[in-house]
Amino acid sequence: MGWVMMSARDLNRVEFLAQIDDGRLTVGNGANLLALSRRQVFRLLKRYRTAGAGAIRHKARGRRPNNRIHKAKREFALSLIKENYADFGPTLAAEMLAQHHGFKVSRETLRKWMAEDGLWLSRKQRRTFHQPRLRRECYGELIQVDGSEHRWFEDRAPPCTLLVFVDDATSTLMELRFVASESTFSYFEALDGYLRQHGRPVAFYSDKHTVFRVPKPSPHMTGMTQFGRALAELNIEILCANSSQAKGRVERANRTLQDRLVKELRLAGISDMAAANAFLPGFIDRYNERFAKSPARPDNLHRALNVEPDRLSEILCLRDKRYVTKDLTFKYDRKRVRLEINDLTRGLVGKYVDTYEYADGRIQVRLAGMVLPHTIFDLHQQRVTHADITENKRLSAVLAHIKKEQDKTQRSVEVKPKSAKNGYKLTEHGRRGRRSKLEIHYARKRAEQESRAASQRSDT
Repeated sequence: MGWVMMSARDLNRVEFLAQIDDGRLTVGNGANLLALSRRQVFRLLKRYRTAGAGAIRHKARGRRPNNRIHKAKREFALSLIKENYADFGPTLAAEMLAQHHGFKVSRETLRKWMAEDGLWLSRKQRRTFHQPRLRRECYGELIQVDGSEHRWFEDRAPPCTLLVFVDDATSTLMELRFVASESTFSYFEALDGYLRQHGRPVAFYSDKHTVFRVPKPSPHMTGMTQFGRALAELNIEILCANSSQAKGRVERANRTLQDRLVKELRLAGISDMAAANAFLPGFIDRYNERFAKSPARPDNLHRALNVEPDRLSEILCLRDKRYVTKDLTFKYDRKRVRLEINDLTRGLVGKYVDTYEYADGRIQVRLAGMVLPHTIFDLHQQRVTHADITENKRLSAVLAHIKKEQDKTQRSVEVKPKSAKNGYKLTEHGRRGRRSKLEIHYARKRAEQESRAASQRSDT
């Protein structure tokens, strides 16, 4: 006699039926324990006594299911998916098959088919792993840079961004600076403080924010941002990470700062960025004393700055080229700049000039290093228009600017009813003529209440 495959339910029934057959258990109690009727228990007991325990297993075991989908339908569905929906998930593929091909199948059945043919991988199979990377060996070899937008002052002030510079070899905080948002000028300001204190590192490691990388460079562009151009002039490399895990040291530093720095600012009673930036040097010293590690090699790869202060300000600014029209003007930042007419500027029609915009808002126009005198022809107040494209990381600062400008120009507008067009004026009395009985009744009530209150005051 060969092996008989039985489920746990069938084995449980065999056990109770054996007890009933031996007289150790009544049919009624066995029916209650098996959750079956007495009639069904008698049927099973008859099969057990006639053919033995193997007869108790389910009769459909080993047979083809009645609701099984034909193999040809399975092949047809998978062929449609391979031709038209190769990158679709099971749920969307099932919807497309029903909508466009009239083939209805459950998403779980389709998921099973696609997994068997290698067209779909489970979430566990699609999981990506970020292996840890060894630290750089020398101090100043690689500096990780990131901006962390957070409620650093909790409810005492609006959210702002903290720019964080972390050395990869030692996890040392190199530079911290509170700014309104991540922008080119805010990173220029932080970079200026870093260079003056530490010198030039070998490379910076950042994310793919538009300050560091052009998302879609065109053929006629250099593909380099203003920040990248400044680093190139300073002979510093800029590397962009493909994921946040790749620059995990600065990400972990952000998490620690969002806990410790927030609490220390609260204890110090600081609620604005100026006071917080003055507080940061002492905090950096305490943080590095607690968390900084020793490098694998004692070499310091920072190089001397060797740049004059005036030259550094020319590097850390926004540079661009503008086309000079026939009236000696060009457009810049929604403004029209007019060049003064002299012997040098007369020959600039149809040529390009260099523009330098500094952090304080000054604009210089240069030609071959010579500053050209100019004026703003249509100077007007800067405002954000409906068509402006705003980055997500600068959205908070832009919205705050919009609110500030709206508060300046807010005017109260008198809203008139439609009846005012016909000359109607609201009078003190609702209507003329004889008062109604209800009005007379409430007037009498009010008079009685006033007289009662007056008599009570006179008694006291």
